[in-house]
Amino acid sequence: MTNLFNYQDHESERQRVDELTKLINQYNYEYYMNDRSLVSDLEFDQLLAELISLERMYPDLAKPNSPTQRVGGEINKNFKQVSHRFPMLSLGNTYSIEEIEEFESRTRRLLGNKPFSYTCELKYDGVAIGLTYKHGQLVQAVTRGNGTVGDDITTNARTIPTIPLQLYGQYPDDFEARGEVVYPFEAFQAFNQQRIADGDEPFANPRNAASGSLKLQNSAECAKRKLMFCMYFMMVPESAVVPQSYNTHSGRLEAAKQMGFRVQPYLKECSDIHEIKAFIDYWDTARWDLPFGIDGIVIKVNQVPLWNELGLTAKSPRWAIAYKFKAERVSTPLLSISYQVGRTGIITPVANLQPVSLGGTIVKRATMVNADFIQSLDIHENDYLLIEKGGEIIPKIVGVDIEKRQPNTPRIQYITHCPECGTLLVRANGEAGHYCPNQDHCPPQRLGRLEHFVSRKAMNIDTLGTERLRILLDAGIIHDLADLYYIQREQLVGLSGCEGTSLQDKSADNILAAIHNSKQIPFERVLFALGIRYVGEVGAKKIARYFKSMEAVANATLSDLMQVDDIGDVTAQAIVDYFADPHHQEIIQKLQQAGLQMAIINDENTSQKLKDLTFVVSGTFQHFSRDEIKSSIEQHGGKVSSSISSKTTYLLAGEKMGPEKLKKAESLGTTIINEEQYLQLITE
Repeated sequence: MTNLFNYQDHESERQRVDELTKLINQYNYEYYMNDRSLVSDLEFDQLLAELISLERMYPDLAKPNSPTQRVGGEINKNFKQVSHRFPMLSLGNTYSIEEIEEFESRTRRLLGNKPFSYTCELKYDGVAIGLTYKHGQLVQAVTRGNGTVGDDITTNARTIPTIPLQLYGQYPDDFEARGEVVYPFEAFQAFNQQRIADGDEPFANPRNAASGSLKLQNSAECAKRKLMFCMYFMMVPESAVVPQSYNTHSGRLEAAKQMGFRVQPYLKECSDIHEIKAFIDYWDTARWDLPFGIDGIVIKVNQVPLWNELGLTAKSPRWAIAYKFKAERVSTPLLSISYQVGRTGIITPVANLQPVSLGGTIVKRATMVNADFIQSLDIHENDYLLIEKGGEIIPKIVGVDIEKRQPNTPRIQYITHCPECGTLLVRANGEAGHYCPNQDHCPPQRLGRLEHFVSRKAMNIDTLGTERLRILLDAGIIHDLADLYYIQREQLVGLSGCEGTSLQDKSADNILAAIHNSKQIPFERVLFALGIRYVGEVGAKKIARYFKSMEAVANATLSDLMQVDDIGDVTAQAIVDYFADPHHQEIIQKLQQAGLQMAIINDENTSQKLKDLTFVVSGTFQHFSRDEIKSSIEQHGGKVSSSISSKTTYLLAGEKMGPEKLKKAESLGTTIINEEQYLQLITE
């Protein structure tokens, strides 16, 4: 391979890799720790590209903690479980200042006349992890798990810019840094907007999104999430020789900051309960100005040697406690209710409120969930509603301010007809929500079904966003899903309204190319793309593998469909109803004529050795990831169930399997096999 940078020998490349690594680490440190940009984005990207190129040309020069690992790319299908060297105890939580006073009083009583102080710091609203460093290098990252055992997420952790891969200055040879992975608000909002654009459900709050990001199988995807790690603790083996400054918690955090960790600048050393209260009171208001979420304050005895003297309870240390903020609540008038129609016809009532400041933002609207929710809170017209935000991004209605209710105001009466098309609403037995059954002609449903059809996980026609679909509908070019495959080029070129101008030749060609390419999407995704009520991505895959073709699914009876694992009577009835509709039959016929995949072309089943056998999989395995072993069962004609019942043939048990599943299997007399026994079943 040609050396792009004209280096003369291998040693010069090694020196250049070291030089680039040092430069990039320095620029990263200044940018993420000190908020300073020493070079332009272009210069930084060029240096990183050069390092990536060198490591590809000379793989022996690539190090596990190279700055190139920030980009990600490694696939981890099975997160290995790891025992914590130091148990990750949870702190005792309280919402009461009185309990903080009791903690402070008890601590003074236990320590007698010994001099000590407290540290007060912010309690991050994120995901706790532990980072092990040896000789200044990150060697392992583990989630909290149950406090004793967690998941190894090292590959994903390396992509987080505020986790140092190589430490600076002086540091212990072997220690653990603990902290919280948080999702900054700005990055979280941008991420959720992209999910909505892709047709995915948005995450409810940054904490859930951070947790899900750390367990992504593809580390390159984790790198895109722009997570942030904030260190709050340093665990050092008792045998380690450390400086005198390590005798205080604040001293350890200051040392960690010099090593390259992001340590919150808000820590304060307090001498008594009055200073602790003042810190809590300040942040109860100021927290809304932070760029990330916190849900309380952590108070710790600052002097580390006193921790052993104070000891532990069964679940938490006696030398620390967490004060959790109460969710902020405001009262504001209900002005009106809007009823929104979703893709599947579900009606969502939304309260239009008199704008009110809550948690640092102005709240104007909040979901009222469904008719039962409105009834349970006994909401009347013009009521003052109590709104909370707490740790959530989305405001919630939690009650009615009865004292402000006007006399003789009527209760809210839930609508009976669709606000968009006027169709009588339906509420199925056992369901909480009403829905509009006019799925093919109700305008929001028609657009929503098209958005779902072209979404990434369905047909992946990425050139057709919401605005273009709406224009195609308004122009009468399409009326249903199948019409997309019969669009002519002359219908698109010059079409006004797209991006504020007329559609140009190249854009029209791109749209038609994406539509044509989608004809190669496999059958299971075509089935999912139809948007059949209750049939999600996983359900569509199971149905496709069971019936093998659209024709077989369309002709299946209710009983036939209920033979598919995890397909109940409600979902089965929805499938039967869908294919019984003449309009849907016409759509399927048009899609088939257009050349879409209406059957599993290459049947992946390697045998029928497991035919009529039902497996429940639990635990971790040596030769397979969980998904791989489930796929293997299906490829050999077996069925995979999520729960053990009298129909279960085998419980396939790996390491650290769920104790409840084991107990249930033993009580039902279910045969339990291990991975080796499973391999014998499929190879005999």
